[in-house]
Formats: sequence, structure tokens, C-alpha cells
Amino acid sequence: MKILYFDCFAGAAGDMIVGALLDAGLPFDELKRALGSLAVDGWDVSVDRVLKTGVSATKFRVHEHPPTLAQHPDASFGAAGAHAHPHPSHDSHGTHHSHHSLVEIESAIGRSALSDSAKGRAISMFRRLAEAEAAIHGMPVERVHLHEVGAIDSIIDIVGAVFALEWFAADRIVASPLNVGGGTVRSAHGVFPVPAPATLKLLGNAPVYSSGIQSELLTPTGALIVTEYASSFGPVPAMTVERVGYGAGDRELPETPNVVRVIVGRAASDPSATRVVTLECEIDDMNPQIFGALMEKLYAAGALEVYYSSVQMKKNRPGTLMTIVARPDHREVLTALVFRESTTIGVRYQEMWRECLDREMIAVATAVGPVRFKVASRDGQVLNAQPEFEDLAKLSADRGIPIKEVQALALKAWLER
Repeated sequence: MKILYFDCFAGAAGDMIVGALLDAGLPFDELKRALGSLAVDGWDVSVDRVLKTGVSATKFRVHEHPPTLAQHPDASFGAAGAHAHPHPSHDSHGTHHSHHSLVEIESAIGRSALSDSAKGRAISMFRRLAEAEAAIHGMPVERVHLHEVGAIDSIIDIVGAVFALEWFAADRIVASPLNVGGGTVRSAHGVFPVPAPATLKLLGNAPVYSSGIQSELLTPTGALIVTEYASSFGPVPAMTVERVGYGAGDRELPETPNVVRVIVGRAASDPSATRVVTLECEIDDMNPQIFGALMEKLYAAGALEVYYSSVQMKKNRPGTLMTIVARPDHREVLTALVFRESTTIGVRYQEMWRECLDREMIAVATAVGPVRFKVASRDGQVLNAQPEFEDLAKLSADRGIPIKEVQALALKAWLER
């Protein structure tokens, strides 16, 4: 399993993420070619090496310049009647940016040479940005002006990150808790405390903290990219490291290097092992009839295993321990389902590795009819074989033979096959 880990100890921004992925091996020429397919005028990109508090890192730069006379504004995005409008807003470095509407951005992405999945991902991400801005300003999405996130550098950063992460093709992406920084930040709407409102809206359930640095370390584009791709947050997972990349930000921080670190590697465990999450809670005040219906809903929502155990709870009352095993990306959905459908007021969870034998179904002819066997093996060696109970029950009913006799005939046929 290929793992990519975002280490956001100094926050994250779009250019820092793209720089880190370039430093970890993404070919710059391929990235530039993919970005060029957007057919958006008035920009160029470059990369160079910089030193951030003693750490050598890749700096990804977007250079914005006004279109030439030969570049008619209507050609900037190619949409009928749609073009980029310059606005006198300033970023934190005091430079001017032209901004683009959501329709213009989606049109440019749709005509690009990105894969269909990358186009869909990028458009969905800009939709998230627009919805966040709409919620903050209390207006419909259609009326949202994207300001900073509609600037050309943010468009390039987001689309570049989508292309880069598809290029790496990681099976699992994990991120550290996000250092948001502190102090205040100036935006097109005024001065706001860090993290900025748009950043907070985009974070979702991602864990955040502040190391005390009085600067905006996590930007809206950084929050968007990390939360879009990370399936979980926490320490570096067990892995063998293949590549490390450092992407530089614009700030000079004396306390820590202003970089995002990307670690690329392979899961250190056996390739047959997979990561799962276990959820647990005890219940002593629910109608027992509900447990059966709840189990069915949990399996329908993606649970791998659900089982109940008897436990003794507070005030000497008998209760039920509910245990759910699932893939980590299903944890939030299953937790919400448990809270909605049961009477519990708390759910514990922990991630762990699970290893399973290879399984296949094999039909075996018996004296009373065919029976399917669930065969489990490892490295080609059969370790277990069990007849499907539903087949045994059907043959028992059809032939008028006790199930235990049908089972004996099936096992005999398996051994003599």
C-alpha cells in the first residue's frame, strides 16, 4: 500500500503543498503542461530552491502579469461572454490579483487536459470554496465573489495539487493535525483573527492547534486541499519511507521552517494487512428489539463486522457492548448512525491493523446435491474450508434430511474431491 503523509507542523498553503510534491518527485514539466491546458492567460510558474530556517525546500511560484494586447480578455477562459475582471483587492504581500467567477473556473477546468476524475475533483473543491464563502457572507452560492480563492495563483495551486496527487496515486493519504498559527490576517473583507473564517469553514472535523506563532500558517487553499484528500489525521503511520519533499511558504519564521513536509512510502506491515477502525459503546437503556434493526443498518452503511456482547454496567445493571469494525473512512458515517439510531451518548474508537486470509467460493458435488464451500488460504495453502449453511439448510429441506447429516456428507465430499 502506497502512503502519502502531509506533515503540517508549520501549517499549509496551496503553493507549499505543490512545492512539497514537486520536491518529492513530481516532474515540473508535466505539471506545467497540465496547468497550461487550462488555457488561462496572464500567468506563468517557476520553481527554485530556498532555505527556510536551515531547511532546503522547493518554492513553487505563480507569476501573474497582465494579458498582452494580442490576448483578448474574452479568450482568457473561452466561455461565451465570460472573462477575467481585475479587482483592486490585495493579498498579504500587497500585490494585485485579478479574480474569476466560479463559472469561469469550472469552464476552464472542464476544457483542460486533466483526467475526468481530476476535473471532477477540482470542480468539487472550488464548489466547496464557494459554499464556504456563501455560508460566511449569508448569500446564495451564485452570488459569491471568490476574492482570494478566485485569484489566479489560488486556481493554479488547487488545480496543480489535484494533478500532483493523482500523479502520485497513493492508496492512502494521511495528515498531521494542522497548525493554524495565530494573530490576525487581512483579506478582501477586512482584518480577521486567525484562522480566517473561510479556513475554519473548510476544516470540517480535521484536528487543529496553534503553536503560538503569530502569523496565518493555514490558508483556505491549504485547508481545502488537505481536508479533501486526507482520509485520517494523526502521527506518521507505520511505513517505509521512499521519498521526502519540502515545500516552502512565503514567510520567514525564526522558530520553525515555514514548510510543508510530504513523506511518501509503503505500508510497513504485510501487504495482506489493512487498516480498520473499531467503534465501541455500552448501552443499558434501549429496547432490545432495536439492536437487530441497528445491526442491519450498520452493515448497509459499510460496517465490516458488528457484534454484541453482554456486560455489567453502572448501578449493577446488565447492558450490551456494541462493537463495530469498519474502514477508517466510514467512521464518521457509522458514528452518526449509532447516535441517531441508538440511545448511547458516547462512542469510543481506535484504528488498528487487520489481516485476513484469501477467500474464494468453490462448489462441491455431494451425494445429495451441490454445496458451496468458503475456502480460506494463505500463500496458496488452503487453511480452512466450511460449507455454506444456506446451502445445507436448503438441501435439508428439499431432501428431508437433518442438516447435520447434509453437513457430514458435504465435508466427506470435500475431503474426497
